Amino acid sequence: MNAARAPESTFERALAPVARVSTVLAALGLFGMVISQGWQVLARYALNASPSWTEPLTLICLTSTLAFGAASGVHARSHFRFPLLVLLLPEAGQRAFARLSALIVIAIGLLLAVYGLQLGIDGLGVRMAGAPLPQSSAYFPLALGGALMSLFALPQLLRAPLETV
Repeated sequence: MNAARAPESTFERALAPVARVSTVLAALGLFGMVISQGWQVLARYALNASPSWTEPLTLICLTSTLAFGAASGVHARSHFRFPLLVLLLPEAGQRAFARLSALIVIAIGLLLAVYGLQLGIDGLGVRMAGAPLPQSSAYFPLALGGALMSLFALPQLLRAPLETV
């Protein structure tokens, strides 16, 4: 099921490059996880010298991939969608559910942004085991991804696009 694509507003066009950067950051995080874990396996089993920094780096890459990937999915309207029941409703009901869905995404994004930032700031003084980074390093991508999710859901709240088959 593809979402109907109404003409984009200036705001949506301005968000498109931000969404592309978010997608690239998610892809880089995924690449970083593969490289980090690949090196972990090679070093542990072939070289018998397991590095301590791979697990913290993988955790940062994982949260970056999840947060920025989810934000990109919100922008593309392919994440946090509930189209099955909505398609059976009249147009007014579809628009109401589109707005409800956007409000839910905005709320979740704001929660991730606010509490991710709070956790990130609270843990700055604690050193991460295995890496010379703050323990809370993994929370900052989560906070930024949550803020992007909320930002990308705003046009969907304002426009309330209809679902199509």
